Amino acid sequence: MNVLPPSIADLSDDDLLDLYTADAGDPWLRVNFVATLDGSASAAGVSGSLGGDDDLRVFDLLRRVADVVLVAAGTVRDEGYGPMVLHDTDVAWRRAHGKPDHPVFAIVTGSLSLDPTSRVFTEAPSRPIVLTSATAAASSKAQALAEVADVVPCSADDEPDSVDAGRIRGLLADRGLGTIHCEGGPSFLGALIAADAVDELTLTIDPSLEGGSGPRIARGESPELRRMRPTHVLLGAGGVLLTRYVRARLPRPR
Repeated sequence: MNVLPPSIADLSDDDLLDLYTADAGDPWLRVNFVATLDGSASAAGVSGSLGGDDDLRVFDLLRRVADVVLVAAGTVRDEGYGPMVLHDTDVAWRRAHGKPDHPVFAIVTGSLSLDPTSRVFTEAPSRPIVLTSATAAASSKAQALAEVADVVPCSADDEPDSVDAGRIRGLLADRGLGTIHCEGGPSFLGALIAADAVDELTLTIDPSLEGGSGPRIARGESPELRRMRPTHVLLGAGGVLLTRYVRARLPRPR
C-alpha cells in the first residue's frame, strides 16, 4: 500500500502559514534547513540546489512572518546573501498585518569579518544587526560596521572573546524582534542546539543522495539530546518532503 502525506500543492499560502505558525510562542526561534536523504546540508558546497520550488515557497513564507532573519556570517558569504528585501506580495501581507515592510537582518560573527560596503548593509531596507563577541564589539572593525549596522555584544561575562548563542534569543526579543527565523549555518545551529535555544526546526528533505563530504545541518557537541515533536509532513513536487518539528515540552517532575 502506497501511503503519502498531503500535497503542498493543495494548500493556499494562508493554509501553510496556519500550519507553520501553530503553537509558536513569543519569543520563538525557528531554524530552517534543507538536507538530502543521506544527511548532507549542501550539494557542490551550497544548499541552493536542494529542495526545489516548494521549499522556496515555504522559505519565503517563513521570512514573511519573521521579525528578524538570523544568519551566521559564513553562510552569508557562502550563499551569496544580498540585502534582506522581500517580494512585493510579502510586503503587502506584512503591511496588512501591521508589520514593517521587511524583517531585520541579524548576522552573527565572532570576528566581525564583514565588509561594511557590502550590499547587505548599503542596500538594507532596515538597519541590520551584527551580533558579535564583547571583545570584537570594542575593536576598530566594530567602529566601521557601526556606520551601517547596530553592533551588539553577545558574550558570556567570563568568555568575552566568543559569541554566546544562548543569549541571542533574548537580545533580539528585547528589541521587539520575537519571531526569529534562522537560516544557518551548521556550526551556528550546533551552537544553538548546545544552548538549548531552538524552538522549532523546519526541515526540507530532498529526495537525493549526495554521497560526498557535505556537512550535516548541525555541527558541534550538545550535552544532551534535544527532543522535538513533529507537527506536520507535506509532500512537494518531485518527492520533496517538507517537515516541521517543535520542541518537546516535557511535564515537570512531581
